[in-house]
Amino acid sequence: MSRLSHQVEERMTDLKQGATNSKAVHSDPYDNKGYRYYVLGILTMTYMFNFVDRQILSILQEPIKNELQLSDTQLGLLTGFAFAVFYIVLGLPIARWADQGIRRNIVAYALGLWSLMTAVCGMAQNFIHLLLARMGVGVGEAGCSPPSHSMISDIFPVKERATALATYNSGVNIGMLVGFLLGGWIHEFFGWRVALLAVGLPGLVLALIVRFTVAEPRRDPVPLNVDQSPEKHPSFKETLLLLWSRKTFRYMVMAGSLSSYSAYCLFNWMPSFLIRSYDLGTGLVGTWLSMSIGVGGAVGTFAIGYIADRFGSRDARWYPWVVAVVYGLALPFVIGMLLSDNSAQSLLLFIFPAAILASYLAPLITVTHSLVKVRMRAVSSAVVLLMVNLIGLGLGPVMVGALSDYMVPGFGVESLRYALLILVASALTLAILCYVLSARHIREEMAQMPR
Repeated sequence: MSRLSHQVEERMTDLKQGATNSKAVHSDPYDNKGYRYYVLGILTMTYMFNFVDRQILSILQEPIKNELQLSDTQLGLLTGFAFAVFYIVLGLPIARWADQGIRRNIVAYALGLWSLMTAVCGMAQNFIHLLLARMGVGVGEAGCSPPSHSMISDIFPVKERATALATYNSGVNIGMLVGFLLGGWIHEFFGWRVALLAVGLPGLVLALIVRFTVAEPRRDPVPLNVDQSPEKHPSFKETLLLLWSRKTFRYMVMAGSLSSYSAYCLFNWMPSFLIRSYDLGTGLVGTWLSMSIGVGGAVGTFAIGYIADRFGSRDARWYPWVVAVVYGLALPFVIGMLLSDNSAQSLLLFIFPAAILASYLAPLITVTHSLVKVRMRAVSSAVVLLMVNLIGLGLGPVMVGALSDYMVPGFGVESLRYALLILVASALTLAILCYVLSARHIREEMAQMPR
């Protein structure tokens, strides 16, 4: 009996040790708060490189225009449409892949590709070469945000999600800081080709860091159907139909698209506007824009996400309301900046719009993810990015360039100033209206989905 008791005791000890070992084997590294924020930091740095490589052409487009003899419409195609067309087309299938595959690997491979193609831009000898290289950048960058958004939504609970996504989206502003600052000054000393090589190649190193130090997050539990078996992956059509059925989403994504349009029009053309209208150098323009868009924008983007979380946790209507309020405050600054005949005044008036124009995305993604099922998040992010980039990045810069070329006979060198004024002021006004309308159904529709 004693022997049997001893065997039972040993067996119980083995089972306990086995359970402990099993728990250790299956422990989630994201249970560690420090690791969660490490991964958020790495993804934010990846997004920073995304925007360094995307936006650096803005500060370099005047010397590129002069060397390659380009029109404003061609510049708009390079900084907007040529990049956006592949970014948009590939965004949806990559997002579908991310909802089923290993998102960490997708981000790493995409980062390596767009970094390499940015370096190739520095070797372009004519418009066609540069156009093709920019398309390659767009192909790579299509694989960044949808899987990153999905990972962040699995790492952080809903009450912290807008803050985490705002932190990630601050990579936009940090990327612009680095791109404007390095691009402006490297061009001053070494030329635009070296500037493109200098910002492209380091991304290859970061791609290795993402691949080998970031763990694939465990997805939220997949809901069970009535037979207690996991639900199948939602189809792309199901995701689209669910999104379209949400009135909140329709207004919110249109508001975000108009916000993106305003931001890309200004951020892509502001360097050329300052250089042409006030005869400033690329170094000075790059430094000022890196501080206003980079530092100010990072603070503003994080602040709007944090405020949206604080107020939105009490009343979901604050997610769109917060953006509508700050955009309403920014509109007079934008108009004053573009009508100013003094460079110092124009630069000062730009500080507030620069800080908040890119702040719309964290509330937009937070609301979108709260309106869909868990396995729809990456695709829903891709749908959002498709819309904001199609209207914002795809149409914004090229429409400014085309309108500027059209207005040259009447306004000469100031044609760009008035093209920006007409298009940006109109888009901001419509965006504010759409944010207000999106709040009408948000509480009811968000309540329909599990948190």
